[in-house]
Amino acid sequence: MTATKIAVIGGSGLYQIDGLADADWVTVETPWGAPSDQILTGTLDGIQMAFLPRHGRGHVHSPTSVPYRANIDALKRLGCTDVISVSASGSFREEMAPGDFVIVDQFIDRTFAREKSFFGTGCVAHVSVAHPICPRLGDACETAAKDAGVKVHRGGTYLAMEGPQFSTLAESKMYRESWGADVIGMTNMPEAKLAREAELCYASIAMITDYDSWHPDHGEVDVAQIIATLMGNADKGRDLVSRLPKLLGTERAPCPHGCDRALEYAVLTAPEARDPALVAKLDAVAGRVLSAP
Repeated sequence: MTATKIAVIGGSGLYQIDGLADADWVTVETPWGAPSDQILTGTLDGIQMAFLPRHGRGHVHSPTSVPYRANIDALKRLGCTDVISVSASGSFREEMAPGDFVIVDQFIDRTFAREKSFFGTGCVAHVSVAHPICPRLGDACETAAKDAGVKVHRGGTYLAMEGPQFSTLAESKMYRESWGADVIGMTNMPEAKLAREAELCYASIAMITDYDSWHPDHGEVDVAQIIATLMGNADKGRDLVSRLPKLLGTERAPCPHGCDRALEYAVLTAPEARDPALVAKLDAVAGRVLSAP
């Protein structure tokens, strides 16, 4: 059994979690640079927690400039076992209305200006992201949302766009009608891919703020309306997060879906051919397999 340590990555509107005992903002250094901000650590209902504001306090990072590798490395380095991503999103579905939450289970990655892997020349690895969300964490998030009185939808495909601009009308219609996406955002990729490489269980909660630009009765995205909806969503998001420790418990067995063993057969570069400098950078995220005899 492993001691549970829950990490929450907060998106737009969610910059803290309340009620942490022994709360402390800690600085974590990583070989991939500085994370988005210091990380708030503490305990909630006896469970260790870590909170990272994805955009930094004061919202200083754009979706493209978020240091995704440093963020995931820092959480792994702190001993986190489970990562819950909370992010503002647009909806492509009438029934997924502003104010609703969606427990995402699939992604379409349309980002193009971000580093998407910890691995590369000198240490090559290929992990599966066929099922990028840990169903066990998804179950906990769904239960927590319902207990918090949030209207929640289980399952949905998240279209990750580069941003920072919102979609054109033509793009919005294509993502919705041709590609079958359900929600759209700018930050869950490459975050989910990196969490899988770091052998961390990962779940994503999309907090719906708008209908993107496809909806004939709502027109283009209205930033003022988004901000107003964000505030309400953030309160519900904090309530949801506060319910997770009791649901996940103080200890956890190996992930039944194998998230914590994603690198078991993923590294292809022979030990004698690996770049020592890159291997050193991978000490936190891949030390379990790279240090094995």
